[in-house]
Amino acid sequence: MNRLIYPLSAIALTLFFSGCTIFGHSANEQPSFYALDALQVEVAKVDAPALGASPRPTLIVNPTHAAAGYDSRRIIYRRKPHQLEYYAHNEWIDTPARMLTPLIAAALEQSGAFQAVVLTPSLALGELRLDTEIVRLVHEYTGQSSRVRFTLRAYIVDSKHREVLGGREFDEVVDVQSAGPYGVVVASNQAVQTALGKLTIFANEEAEHWRSKQP
Repeated sequence: MNRLIYPLSAIALTLFFSGCTIFGHSANEQPSFYALDALQVEVAKVDAPALGASPRPTLIVNPTHAAAGYDSRRIIYRRKPHQLEYYAHNEWIDTPARMLTPLIAAALEQSGAFQAVVLTPSLALGELRLDTEIVRLVHEYTGQSSRVRFTLRAYIVDSKHREVLGGREFDEVVDVQSAGPYGVVVASNQAVQTALGKLTIFANEEAEHWRSKQP
């Protein structure tokens, strides 16, 4: 019996100290860094004639927050409910929340629904404010399926009256097409792009609703 146990233990220790994981990374591997860039967001644009004479609001964009467990530069995957794990040697260049904020501002500025879109901190004042939170950004891996789920929660607030004009949650699921962290990154960017496109539609609708109530 001892002759069987020793070789198996030696193999387990060899795998452990070599840094191998189920996703095939070595402890000596150099880290790779990835970005959320959302370069192909399809923005819902508002035509200038459709705006009429009513003033367009200025939108203040607060920094995006992230739910507990997701405010990290590490790329997260989940193989079973309630347990988050991290890819070894693969990270975002910054936290997803910090990468997302300027992407949101750029998409909303392109829509044309606002007089200006301003990131905080800023001394500028705006009629409307946008608050966002990343609920999750995770690679869901079960063996039978491999997909990225990105969920973004957003609120538009009337700054003057401190009233929430509207809130919405965008939940996007994209299949991972290739094995390894890079496939996860590509799917993550696709999910973010889709969510930002829907966010611009939501924000434009709320801006139009605000404009309709102005004297």
